[in-house]
Amino acid sequence: MLDINPGLIIWTMITFVLLVIVLGKFAWKPILQALHTREQEIADALKKAEEAKKDAERMMHENKIAIEKASADTARLIAEGRAMAEQLKSDIVAKANESAKKMLDQAKDEIVREKDSAMAQLRSEVADLSISVAEKILDESLDNAKQKKMVDKVLQQLQKN
Repeated sequence: MLDINPGLIIWTMITFVLLVIVLGKFAWKPILQALHTREQEIADALKKAEEAKKDAERMMHENKIAIEKASADTARLIAEGRAMAEQLKSDIVAKANESAKKMLDQAKDEIVREKDSAMAQLRSEVADLSISVAEKILDESLDNAKQKKMVDKVLQQLQKN
C-alpha cells in the first residue's frame, strides 16, 4: 500500500527548501516589507488621529472658555447698562424735582410779590377812600342815612375803577 520512497522524500525536501529560499528571497521579504510598511502607516494614522483628537478637545475647551468669558462679559455689560440706566433715571428725577422746586419757589415768590403789590395798592386805595370820605364828612355834616349813602357811592366808584 504505502511505499516509502527515499529518493522522492529527498527530492521533495530539496524542492521544499528551494521553494522556501526562493519565496523568502522574492516573496516573503516584499510581503513582510509591505506588512511592516502597512503596520507603520496604520500606527502613524492612529498617532495623527490621537493628535487630532487632542487638538479637537483643546479647541473645544478653548471655545468653552471663550463662551463662558463672552457670557460673563455680556452679563457684566447688561449689569453696567442697567446701573447706568438707573443712574440716569435718578439724575433725571432729581433734576425734574429740582426744576419743579425752583418753579414752585419762583411761583411762591411771584405770589408773595403780587400779594404785597395788591396789599400796597389796596392800602393806597383805602387811604385815598378814607381821605375822600373824611373830606366829604368834614365838608358837610351828615346824618346816618347820608353817611351810608355816601359810603355806598364811594364803593360803587371803586368797583368801577
